[in-house]
Amino acid sequence: MIGFIEGKLETSNDRYVIVSVNGIGYKIYISANTFKKLPKIGEKVKLLTHLHVREDVFDLYGFLSQEELEFFELLISISGIGPKGATNILKVASVETLKKAIANEESSILTKVSGIGKKTAEKIILELKTKVAGELLGEKSKADSEAIDALIGLGYKLSEAREALKSVPSHFQDVGEKIKEALKILGKK
Repeated sequence: MIGFIEGKLETSNDRYVIVSVNGIGYKIYISANTFKKLPKIGEKVKLLTHLHVREDVFDLYGFLSQEELEFFELLISISGIGPKGATNILKVASVETLKKAIANEESSILTKVSGIGKKTAEKIILELKTKVAGELLGEKSKADSEAIDALIGLGYKLSEAREALKSVPSHFQDVGEKIKEALKILGKK
């Protein structure tokens, strides 16, 4: 609904900022990563925003990068993870580090967040690992991406699937052939 807000930074702390736009001060909740990169008070700032509506409250969440906003929206799409929980997750590490941890099924980084136990961390990993794995691959090819998704679906870690696919001879272009060859390689280990 509100894609971004651009104006003068009036107040900032590690939880929220107030941005003045044409005489109106918008309170925007931010992540720790965004807080570290904010300009000085009184300077112009542009925050990409997510408007979260619940019952009688409209909260704005702001980010300096599109990548962080998109990851925040991925996190809140998970049942049981609200915007405050997602913001707390983003305090623990960079988006790139979090994506790698999820793709490699390393729940320990997520359990550092207050309010997130082992079960919730595993739920986040389960729901996001195929989405995140595809992004980390850089989408080399659609066949590679589909093969990685299939191998992850079979219970292999992203790193194992990636290594196995690197070893598949390049003349195998079909997704099914790539998966079959990768499984042969993984079976030898």
